[in-house]
Amino acid sequence: MITTGSRHYFETRVPLNEDPVQVAARLAASGPYADHVVYESDGTWAYAAGRRAELTLDRTGARLSQEGADDVVLPWDGRPLRQVARLLDTVKVPAWRAYGWATFELSYADDGDPRHVGDNRLLHLVVPAAEVRIAHGRAHLRAADQATLSALLDVIAASGGAPAAEPKPLDVRNQGEDDYRSIVQFAVDEINSGQLHKVILSRVVQVDEEVDLVGTYLAGRRGNNPARSFLLDLGGIEAVGFSPEIVVKVDAGGRVISQPLAGTRALTADLLTNERLRADLLGSAKEVYEHAISVKVGTDELVDVCVPGSIEVPEFMAIRERGSVQHLASKVAGKLAPGYGPWDAFGAVFPAVTASGVPKDAAYSAIRRHEAEPRGLYSGAVLTVDHTGEMDAALVLRSAYRVGGRTWLRAGAGIVGQSTPEREFEETCEKLESVAHYLVPAGSAR
Repeated sequence: MITTGSRHYFETRVPLNEDPVQVAARLAASGPYADHVVYESDGTWAYAAGRRAELTLDRTGARLSQEGADDVVLPWDGRPLRQVARLLDTVKVPAWRAYGWATFELSYADDGDPRHVGDNRLLHLVVPAAEVRIAHGRAHLRAADQATLSALLDVIAASGGAPAAEPKPLDVRNQGEDDYRSIVQFAVDEINSGQLHKVILSRVVQVDEEVDLVGTYLAGRRGNNPARSFLLDLGGIEAVGFSPEIVVKVDAGGRVISQPLAGTRALTADLLTNERLRADLLGSAKEVYEHAISVKVGTDELVDVCVPGSIEVPEFMAIRERGSVQHLASKVAGKLAPGYGPWDAFGAVFPAVTASGVPKDAAYSAIRRHEAEPRGLYSGAVLTVDHTGEMDAALVLRSAYRVGGRTWLRAGAGIVGQSTPEREFEETCEKLESVAHYLVPAGSAR
C-alpha cells in the first residue's frame, strides 16, 4: 500500500489466465464507475475509472480539481500546455498516473491565439480512483478505498460469460464520395499553386444503428494489429479505437519517440496481393514523398526541445500492417534537453504531422476551409502521463465516436500535388474498414 496522508492507494496483485482484452472490456462494462479509460500500450492494458483529481482545459483556461483541496483555475495565458504541466505538478495523490484525451483543436492554440479553438473542451485528464494494469499474466490493482478495490477484484474474478457478439459491418463507400473528391481536388490545386506541401483531409461516415462500443472494442481488437488501442467514456466523449501510431512517447529518462506513418495500401487476406501492393507502395514516388516530408517535419519539431545532436531516425520506411491497411512507417527519436518535460515534447509534435499537413499552419487553414465540421477527438490524442515524467500518447485514428447520442466514423488521406481524388477516396475507405468491419450492434449478447 502506498501512503501519503489520506490520499494513499489500496493495492493488490493477482494472477490472470484470461485474455487481457476480455478483462479490460469487462471492467469498462461492469466496473465501479461509469466513466473510464482503457488504454493498451506495448503489451500492457490499463483500466482507469473514477477521479481523485481532474484537469480540464478550454479556451477560458485550465482547471484542476482534486480531493481534499480547493479548485485551482489558471485563466488562458496563451501557453496552455505549460499551464497543464504546472497544475499536474501540484497533484497530491502519491505515485499518480493520469489518463485522458486531447482534441485536434488544441493544436490551434499553439501560438496562444484561441480564435479557432472553439467552445468545446480541448483536454481532459483524470487521476483515477480505480486503476488496473495488466501485463505478463498479472493484474496490478489500485483503488482509493477498500470497497472499490474489492469491487475491482469481483469484476476480474467474473471470468467467462457469454460468447462474443457478431459484428455487423458498415458500408463506408456509400456516403459523401462526391463531396470528398471535390475537396481533394481543391487541395491539390492549392498545393500545386504553392500554398502548402501536404494536407490531410478527412470525411465523416455516419452510423445510424446504435453500437455497443465495448463489444466493438473486443471484436475490433481481435481483428486489428494496432500500435495502441483504447476504449473510453470521459467528459461527454465516448470512443473506441485501434491507433496505427503514436503521437509521442517519453520515458522517465527524457527519451522521446514519435512515429510518423504516411503512405498507405490495402491489406487483404491474400498474401500475394499484399506483396504486390507493398511493392507498389514502396515504389510510388507520391507515397515516398508524402512519407519523407512527414519524417523531415518530425525531426525539425524536436529540435527546440531536445539536446543538440541527439535527434535520430532509428527506423525509416519500414512496412507496418495495421488492420485493413499497410503503411510506410518511421521512428524519430531524441533526448529532452534540461528544463524540458513531457508536455514540451507533446506540444512540439502535436498534432501529428501525419494527421495535419506541411507546413502545419497552412494545413490547419485548409482543414478549416474544406472539412464540414470540427474534428474533436479525431486526429487528437488519447494519452497517459505520470509523476515520473513518462508519457504515452496515441494518435486517434481508426476509431468510432459517440457524443450526445450521435455515432460516427472518420478517416482521412494525405493530399500532395500528385494526389488524385479517386485514389484518396479509396484510401479513406481502406482505413475506415479497420473499424467498420467490427461494429457490434447494441443489445447483442456479449
